[in-house]
Amino acid sequence: MTHDAVVEPAPAKLNLALHVTGRRGDGYHLLDSLVAFAATGDEVQLSLGPLSLQVTGPFAPGLAADEDNLCLRAARLAAAEAAIVLDKRLPVASGIGGGSADAAAVLRGLARMGHALPDMPERLGADVPVCLLSAPARMRGVGAIVTPLPALPPVPVVLANPGVAVATPKVFGALERTDNPPLPDIPRFADLAALIGWLRGTRNDLEPPALRLAPVIARVLAALTAQGAGFARMSGSGATCFGLFAAAAQADKAAKALKQHGWWAVATELAPPLRPR
Repeated sequence: MTHDAVVEPAPAKLNLALHVTGRRGDGYHLLDSLVAFAATGDEVQLSLGPLSLQVTGPFAPGLAADEDNLCLRAARLAAAEAAIVLDKRLPVASGIGGGSADAAAVLRGLARMGHALPDMPERLGADVPVCLLSAPARMRGVGAIVTPLPALPPVPVVLANPGVAVATPKVFGALERTDNPPLPDIPRFADLAALIGWLRGTRNDLEPPALRLAPVIARVLAALTAQGAGFARMSGSGATCFGLFAAAAQADKAAKALKQHGWWAVATELAPPLRPR
């Protein structure tokens, strides 16, 4: 096991499409989602020491470093001791996998320090297995079925969150139906136009109930479109939305415009798969 601190990115997860296809007898919903990751996110640093967690960064005040924090739960699941520092750069509980991405980053970092990855990481949350991969994938079932996909085009993207917390259980509870059709076959996307063309035939089934709970999400989607996004949609259970743009300069301009509403907004791009550091 190395004695040096290891640093792992925890990129933002984007549900480019998310269909709710059923519900198990235990209450867990079945999903079918095209997942991508952005070139922005939180960052986790791990070093040897008794298990501990320090949270820094712009969104640290919204996150408790208590025993239920997913970073600590991930380390306990891996039966590992480590001093963890989480640089929280993404909004908390915002539909872009923040906690799950952080937990996955802890597990990847612990693996680099010599610990075995635990079985059934989905016990930490449905998004943790796909966040462990942090690469384009189709995620199905309750999150445990993850099928890697070819890399997506490096599309400029703007992430925007109006600062409204939307509780995931309430969004699922407000679903009008849970037996929706699955995603169509996912092809290899040659460019932005091909990706947008395919996305227009899909949905985020959690968007309508989230809009009823937090109508401001509709304003965010409209603002992204008004700023020139070729496609805009809510990610996960919200309230973060994403817009796909044709050029980075256009995305930068859009992010600056959305910040004027008092919203969190960042221009980034769909990222390639993580590479070992």
